[in-house]
Amino acid sequence: MNINIQKTFAKTFSTIFFTLAGFVVFASFAGAFSEYNHGESLTQVIIKIINSNIIAIAVFELAMVINKEYGSDNEHDIIVLLRRTLPRFIGTVCVAMALEGLIMVIKYSQLDMAGNLYYPVAIVASAGFLLISLGVFLKYAPREH
Repeated sequence: MNINIQKTFAKTFSTIFFTLAGFVVFASFAGAFSEYNHGESLTQVIIKIINSNIIAIAVFELAMVINKEYGSDNEHDIIVLLRRTLPRFIGTVCVAMALEGLIMVIKYSQLDMAGNLYYPVAIVASAGFLLISLGVFLKYAPREH
């Protein structure tokens, strides 16, 4: 009975996140088309599409993890489960954060707002710290037997 409830919730949440990822992709292109028609520069429109689709990738990856790990019959220790799923998800989040920081650097340099470069530097540094933390976790977490 408990496994069926877990599978039901996993399938429900993964479906919700898959749907949300699709909506984010659709909304990014619809919004970009609208903004381009209202005079926004093509470069800014492309940057906004990239930003939105990075979020969609992270949501999609979260849905994949939920579907794979919680929607199956496999019973594992929580540490083993985290050891398998965290690298993919944290890797996606790190890529998203690094790209967001680099896009902000480009945007601020185009707008001559060099004084605001603390924010993208903090985002890129946070991505690096998150990646280092993941490496430490993977080094010291118990392995599968």
